[in-house]
Parts: sequence; C-alpha cells; structure tokens
Amino acid sequence: MDATGDHPGVTYVMPVLNEAAYLEAAVASILSQDYPGEVELVLALGPSTDGTDAIVERLAKRDPRIRVVQNPGMDIPIGLNLAIAAGRFPIIVRVDAHTELAPGYTARGVGELQRTGAASLGGIMVATGHPGFQAAVAQAYNSRFGLGGGAYHGESAHAGPAESAYMGIFRRDVLSEVGGFDETLRRGEDWELNYRLRTAGHTVWLDPQLRVTYWPRSTPGKLARQFRATGIWRGELVRRLGRGNSLRFFAPPLLVVNIAVAIVVLVLHLTGVLGGWLGWLGWVAALVYLGPLAYLGLLVLAMITGHGGLADRLRFAGVLAIMHLSWGAGFLVGLVRGARDAVDTSRTES
Repeated sequence: MDATGDHPGVTYVMPVLNEAAYLEAAVASILSQDYPGEVELVLALGPSTDGTDAIVERLAKRDPRIRVVQNPGMDIPIGLNLAIAAGRFPIIVRVDAHTELAPGYTARGVGELQRTGAASLGGIMVATGHPGFQAAVAQAYNSRFGLGGGAYHGESAHAGPAESAYMGIFRRDVLSEVGGFDETLRRGEDWELNYRLRTAGHTVWLDPQLRVTYWPRSTPGKLARQFRATGIWRGELVRRLGRGNSLRFFAPPLLVVNIAVAIVVLVLHLTGVLGGWLGWLGWVAALVYLGPLAYLGLLVLAMITGHGGLADRLRFAGVLAIMHLSWGAGFLVGLVRGARDAVDTSRTES
C-alpha cells in the first residue's frame, strides 16, 4: 500500500470461462492502468474448452502480478469470492473478460471511492461490436430502447447515489461485512450485492466519467440464451426480495404475457368464437392487441432513430426484440418456479 494511504493496493478480480477471443485485450487494459499503487489481477478460471487455459497460463508466466484460482463449478459469484479471498489488497475492482478499462479508470475510481465514502462505485458501460450483428447488439445496449433504464447504460447519467453499479470498485472490509457475493445466484449477482450494501446503510455511487468498453454476444442464439438466463434469475430475485426490485423489471414479462394473450384472442377471432352474439365481447377482447401494436411501433421508432443503412436498422430492431422477449420469458419462468439450476450457456455452447 502507498505510504500515505492515497493509493491503496488494488486487487482486480475476473471470472474467466471460454474467453479466448477477448481475454488478452481485457488483461492488457488492466495491467496498463496508470495507477501508482500496487496492483494484482486474480483470475478465477473455469473449465474452458476454447484454449483459454493456455492463454491464462502464458499470461501468468509473463507477469507476476497475475495469479490464478480454479473455479471448477463455473459460477460467477463463487469465482469472484474465490478471487477476492486470494487477493491481498484493500480495494477490490471487479472486471470481466469481455471488457476493457479506460486508461485512468482505476486512479479515478479509487479516488472517487475515497472522496465519496461509498462502499461500491461504478461507471458507464460503453458497448462496442464488430460490424454486423454484434454492432447491432452494442447499439441496443447503448440505446434507451435496449435495457430499460439502468443508469450505467445511459450517456446522460449524472454522478451520485445509484441503485447499482456496473462491475464495481469496492472496499474489501465492507464486502466482508455483508458476506461478499451471494453464491446461490448465477446471474444478477452485482445488483443483489449492491442491494445488500444499500440495505446495510452503505452508499452505491455512479461516476459517469468512468468508462468501460464491453463486447456483447455476437450471435442471435447466444444473445437469446444470455438474456433468457438473466431474466430467469431476475424472476428469482423478485421471489426473494419482492419490493426491492424496480418496477422497470416488470415491463418485458408483461409484454410477453400481452403478446401470448393477443395470439389466443386472434385465433378466437379468426375461428369466429368471438363473433356473432359475442360480438361485443370480441370488441372488448380486441383491446389486448394494443400492447403488441404499441411495441411494434416502438421497434419502428427504434429503426427510424437508429444508425446505419436499412440492414443495420433491421438488425437493431431484431436485437431489441430478442433482448426484450427472451428476458421477459425468462423472468416469467423464474418468477413462477424459481431459477433452480438455470445457467447462461451463451459462453459454453456455440
């Protein structure tokens, strides 16, 4: 630790599973931070199948600041807790293999953590992608149409107390106080940890000057599996925490229910069941079409205000639909039966 305490030692913790395409850039962005205090990077390595293990071994041999702990169960919260326990320093910086930190991220983040007295502090996710589908996903992440109001997805965010923080810079002592990440969760662990920190009287702080580049999923199938799993675990969190969840989380599942009901009503209309002497009821039932039509209008608006040519705009609208409907359907599953053993297979299946 710095002798004055102004630059306490930092432990970066990163869960890693099948990240051969992104890991080296992520690690380079961490180890090149212009931070004057001591740093280390602890990788929680899951059983990868794409050559990630060899990359980790090579990186660890090249730089003594990198250490590795095994995470055979692959669960992110368990891996994070293992990495935190293996670390030596009082500041914990959560990082992901799909992210790259801006050069001054650590110095500013630690300084703001000390200045504000916050227990958890994060910045803005700036999604980026290669041309084609991944670029459309990145546009959706960065768009007000995409993720429903999370402050750290918005360019117009203001510094101050927040509901949650993207990835997060933490004080180790406070993490220990609340018990670290909840190992019974497989998704939503960041939000849940920040919820417990806020409930315990601590401050979660958003600093929009902190920027993190994020590389999203690159195929429709992977995106759908990721968002379905995330929705399932959000439904589980609603079961556990009830009113602790923001109302915005309920919009996608309500949309899915509305679409399902509208399909049933459409079939009844087409088969004449809601016709004849039940005509008045048919007109009332037709009101269920308003929700899907309004959503279709939203997608059209997103296309009109999107970027690029017609193909790019169509991909953007398609990505939004995948995100919203996969997440909403997953939420209903998690709410009705709980998450059980649901996992995000987007990094383990092609």
